[in-house]
Amino acid sequence: MAETGRRRRDPEARRREIVTAAAELIVEVGAEAITHRMVAARAGVPLGATTQYFATLDDLRGAAFRALADEIESRLDGVRQTLAEQGAGPGVIAALVCRSAEDGHAVQADRAVVTAAVHDPRLRELARHLSDRLVDLLEPTYGADRAKAAMIFIDGVMWSTHIRDDRLDQSFLETALARILGDPLSTPSAATATP
Repeated sequence: MAETGRRRRDPEARRREIVTAAAELIVEVGAEAITHRMVAARAGVPLGATTQYFATLDDLRGAAFRALADEIESRLDGVRQTLAEQGAGPGVIAALVCRSAEDGHAVQADRAVVTAAVHDPRLRELARHLSDRLVDLLEPTYGADRAKAAMIFIDGVMWSTHIRDDRLDQSFLETALARILGDPLSTPSAATATP
């Protein structure tokens, strides 16, 4: 009888809680420092639950990194929306970079994914995908080379934000991006092109 009175657990919700806790800890203390015990304590679940869902710590870290990447992917969707609405000018991009740099969690999550990718070849494709997304957003306006140069600059700005106590001024970023990106590509349509 007591068995039927128990509250039924939602296994998928518990798995998400564990992954969320692992992702938070990776951002806070780094991927190499986390343990099943730390994750269980953060998620508020028994230690056995972490190993029930994730046989190895590498499995758990992998799921946590995918969750962090999804979070970054979501922010990139917001960037795409802003560029679609306001254009991809250096001022708009500089404002987006400043906004990202002010979000401590976003900076830390990005750093965690990139740092892990440097040391773990399995995560490199994930980190490259996120960088490629930014290039894809800028390429139609500026071409592949300038979009890639801007992505490298923005990555450097985010790392600088992580290791320095001061933020780069938006006007500095706008000036630098204007120099990197140059003028937007102009491609006349077939209807307006002169023979």
